[in-house]
This record gives sequence, structure tokens and C-alpha cells, in this order.
Amino acid sequence: MGLRRIFTDQDPALHKVCRPVEKFDWRLRKLLDDMKETLVDAEGVGLAAPQVGILRRVVVVDTGEEILELVNPTLVETAGEQCGAEGCLSVPGKYGLVKRPNYAKVRAQDRDGNWFEAEGEELIARCFCHELDHLDGILYTEVMERFLTDEELKADEA
Repeated sequence: MGLRRIFTDQDPALHKVCRPVEKFDWRLRKLLDDMKETLVDAEGVGLAAPQVGILRRVVVVDTGEEILELVNPTLVETAGEQCGAEGCLSVPGKYGLVKRPNYAKVRAQDRDGNWFEAEGEELIARCFCHELDHLDGILYTEVMERFLTDEELKADEA
């Protein structure tokens, strides 16, 4: 396993649509392992393959209980609405006010190509939507209402 460099919002790779994964081989397993290690090292909640320069539909999400590996994920159901602070490992030090569903369900494949569904509310739903946006070349800065000020962020932490 190894840490991967996280690309920032200025990199063209983050603004491209990713291709589906077709081969479930050692390269995919290495990518997933490296992405999980990179996510943990960066203390993030989610990481998409284009953030490490790979234009494939691959995402990892830390649910707090496990790190989900989502290959070729699609959003299959959403409900409710939340509006809150959102950040990104590719946009370090900045946070925006973003509306997202409060509940989201994704359908994806695991590292062996088996289909499964995962669901989550609040932060996990936000993360699913955020990371799947990355796979379509969309950053949260393109869908946010506005950047949050340092004072607003401090008030949220209190």
C-alpha cells in the first residue's frame, strides 16, 4: 500500500468525467488500498479516484464504522434536505454552504465486482453525494451557495 498525492481544485483531472471500472484486478485492489490509506492519513471522510489522478469511478467513504469501497457507484435514492458546511481534501482550508439530501442510497460494486447497496443519513449522505459528484467532474465549490467565513465555522464548532 502507499499514500497517493491528493490533487487540488486547479488540476484538470478533477474537472473530467470518470470512466467505469471494467477490470476487477490487482490494479483496482491496489488503488482501493492506496485510497483508503490516503484517506486515513488525510483525516478525511471520503475520497474519489480523480482526487488522486485516476479517472475511474471509484470512491472510498469512512462511515465511522468501516471504510466503504464503492466501485461504479450510482445514487439510487435520496430523501429530505440538509444545508451545511462542506469541505474537500482537494480544496484545503475552505468550506462552503451546500444543500444535499439528508438520506442517500448508493448501488455499487465491491473490489471483486459484486453488486451491493449502502445507505446513510446526514454526513454519510452528504459524503456519498459529494464523492459521486467528483466522478462527474463536479466540485462542491460549483454547487455551493457561498464560502463560509472563519467566524461561521467557529460558531458551528461551538
